Amino acid sequence: MPVSATKAPRVAVLADSDTRWKWGALTAQRIAAENHGASSEDPAATTSDVRLDGYLLRGRATPTARQLTEVGVRADSLREVTAVEFLRAMGEDPADGEPYDVVVLALVGGGVQALLHGLARAWEGRTRRPVVVTGYVGVVYEKLADGLLLRHGADLVLANSRQDADRFRAVYEGVGADASAVTEVALPFLGGTPYSGEHAPYTVVFAAQPSVPDNRRDRTYLLDRLIAHARLHPNREVLLKLRSRPGEHTTHLEEVPYQKLAQATGLPPNFRLVYGHMGEVLDRTDLLVTVSSTAALEALHRRIPTAVLTDLGVREVLGNHHFTGSGCLASWDQLDAGHRPAPGEEWLTRQGVAADGSYATAFDTARARIARLLEQPGGPPPLAPYYTRATAPGYLPGILARHHLAPDGTPLPGAPAADREPGAVRQLVRRAARGAYRHGVQRVAPVIRRMGEL
Repeated sequence: MPVSATKAPRVAVLADSDTRWKWGALTAQRIAAENHGASSEDPAATTSDVRLDGYLLRGRATPTARQLTEVGVRADSLREVTAVEFLRAMGEDPADGEPYDVVVLALVGGGVQALLHGLARAWEGRTRRPVVVTGYVGVVYEKLADGLLLRHGADLVLANSRQDADRFRAVYEGVGADASAVTEVALPFLGGTPYSGEHAPYTVVFAAQPSVPDNRRDRTYLLDRLIAHARLHPNREVLLKLRSRPGEHTTHLEEVPYQKLAQATGLPPNFRLVYGHMGEVLDRTDLLVTVSSTAALEALHRRIPTAVLTDLGVREVLGNHHFTGSGCLASWDQLDAGHRPAPGEEWLTRQGVAADGSYATAFDTARARIARLLEQPGGPPPLAPYYTRATAPGYLPGILARHHLAPDGTPLPGAPAADREPGAVRQLVRRAARGAYRHGVQRVAPVIRRMGEL
């Protein structure tokens, strides 16, 4: 980024889960470095060229140390904060005198909207401010209008594909909002060695999702079919790729972890549960199977054969409707019989998979837009979200209040904003509260639902 010819760009990333931290940190590296490997297939190549300060929003899905390590993105600093603490940090002059060039909000939509209003208030009267960037972690298959309007007001709203960019602009223009912030890029974590042929042993990987499907019956069905595939093909290695260990949360709640279902099932010797970095698992994958995981796009980028399951139907609630027209839809019966889906090239192009080699330039437009905003006289204009007290008086105050902000974006009286790191007692209380919440979600809530069905 042409902020200075000598200093490294400085970026702050605020994330509320492990997957959003991965997206936010890698996006920061992609868009903030210019001519220093930012377009490399290896996103880690840009690490040394960007000063990255990470902030983890305190909540139910705050990443654990293991999850952060698995993501594989290193920050120059990393701390846990509330929304008010983050706003305080953004409103103060940095101790080292080096202001941020870019702030990436890697949050759920309501969090983005609250922080946009909070930052607008915190930066009132400033002659210059950072460029604010937000977007989506993966496939956008639900709550399109709601999620987009909650992200409106950022300087850049990143779209991971040409199709998403067209949809995003249509929503903004349809409500009379400025659509100029919509910027087409690609998923920042694509990369890796292209698929060059079968491994020994041939490896089938099922990429599990925390909330799709969301019930025990369907998840048991998928696990049983995966195990049956392993028994049918004893010479293949069959891997169940899991996102988190029991007790950990990701972006979505997981009430029925596959690990617990597998404990009650006899597993064949060629079947394993695996964790770790998705890219490393894809290095040895010959067939990627999923319901609708973003891992499908990672695999398609590498030209790895990819199957999106139709066994539970092709439905919006599952997200696999996004893959209609892709050539990847298939059932377990077809896969058991040896079918290997072949994706359509036109579909791949519109979905930002960049399997044609165009990934090297996917972030050029975003970098150029950020440079223009920073270089223009007076810096970027004031943040101006579509939702205000005039356009959404019955909706916006509640969104802000959830993050302890008043309707004008200022902290509410009594809002948590510690001046120092939490003490030992406070940390213990926090851990106990998270543990109780997770126990309620994973153990108590399913029991109550089953009782209600009797």
